Amino acid sequence: MPDPDSDPRTLRTARTLPYTATAIYGAFASPQQLAAWWGPEGFSNSFEVFEFTAGGRWQFVMHGPDGTDYANECVFAALEPARRVVIRHTCAPLFTLTVELQAETAAAGATRITWEQAFDDAATAEAVRAVCEPANEQNLDRLARVLAGAPAR
Repeated sequence: MPDPDSDPRTLRTARTLPYTATAIYGAFASPQQLAAWWGPEGFSNSFEVFEFTAGGRWQFVMHGPDGTDYANECVFAALEPARRVVIRHTCAPLFTLTVELQAETAAAGATRITWEQAFDDAATAEAVRAVCEPANEQNLDRLARVLAGAPAR
């Protein structure tokens, strides 16, 4: 597999959050929490199917701030509690999102979260890069706010 730092199909972001890997993983496992933070600023979600098991389906609609609805279909390709979540987006655009969680040794209770979104082809990645890169950062901002007990916005 190509190096994600140089692979034109892969968008990548990472940051350290002041929460345990268990708490972050729990924000994926809980449909109420996930619906509150998933997506860019201003978006909300309606989950139709949420089977948080390896191979389980996740169907939902993201509601944009302008009223546009975006249907999404995914499969939880791999789940490792407090370590890794792999989501395969099975409708266009096709991609695999891998979220890795690693406890920070320098900061007790903090976790390094790495977010890699690997598209099936470079042309699609390039076409969505300007939207997805800031959206992925906003996702992590919203996650941090939900874990802090604040509204995701």
